[in-house]
Amino acid sequence: MDVRRLRLLLELSRLGSMREVADELGLTTSTVSQQIAALAREAGTPLLEPDGRRVRLTAAGRRLADHAVGILAAVDAARRDLDPDAEPVGTVRVAGFASAVRRSLLPVVAAIGGTHPDVRVRIDEFEPLEAFELLARDDVDLALVYDYTLAPAAWPVDVDAHQLWTTSWGLAVPAADPRPAPGTSAVDVVAAYAGHRWITNSRNTADEDAVRTLASMAGFTPRIEHQIDSLDLVEVLVGAGLGIGLLPTAWPAGPDVRVLPLDAPAIVLRTYAVTRRGRDRWPPLRLVLDGLLPG
Repeated sequence: MDVRRLRLLLELSRLGSMREVADELGLTTSTVSQQIAALAREAGTPLLEPDGRRVRLTAAGRRLADHAVGILAAVDAARRDLDPDAEPVGTVRVAGFASAVRRSLLPVVAAIGGTHPDVRVRIDEFEPLEAFELLARDDVDLALVYDYTLAPAAWPVDVDAHQLWTTSWGLAVPAADPRPAPGTSAVDVVAAYAGHRWITNSRNTADEDAVRTLASMAGFTPRIEHQIDSLDLVEVLVGAGLGIGLLPTAWPAGPDVRVLPLDAPAIVLRTYAVTRRGRDRWPPLRLVLDGLLPG
């Protein structure tokens, strides 16, 4: 049913005559009559009956007018919710990996709490592959994901990806291991650890793809021994001599671990805020994105 016709029916139930509805809405009486007749055809039942020289709503017409109150209120609420110039109200559902949540999202949530109390942010921790699945199913509004320069993401065609920040990654090894000579290439650094056990992520393939790419350039296939999501736990395993793996070069490693820089080629982690295409005009989501994006 056409909501504009429902509005005319509701006004008729309130004002009592088509002339008054026409005057109220700036229409002709003929237009009001034609539109309500069309609504009756849509409803499949008469909505008006003669009442002397005037008309009145039938029982079905009164019931439909009652329904129209709720329908029109819901439509008006939806329009306000989708209006890009409206005041942001609602819950933004975010799936993201831990570092991006801590570094990027939590400051935005704190700022929004002080300026827009009607906007809530629900946070779930997920790795990129999981976050993409949730976004595709419309189970979240925003995904915070990452890739590496040596393992670039294959973006779905129906998303918009906004880059947030980057950080260089290196190879975490036991501190007692010999240091490579200054200027040693990443390929040579990795080649020196060809016989070691390796640690990669258990819920995302990007770091394993980066490791395998670099190892392939060094002429070997890495032996993946452990799959760990927590960077703290990666450090613990490296320090215990149970394997080596990637960590940010700025990682505050303890005395048992050293993070070797990797250059030529470098491994750079890139982070992104990803939304379904066209969804970022929704005011609460736009508010969060504006807080996340640099500049």
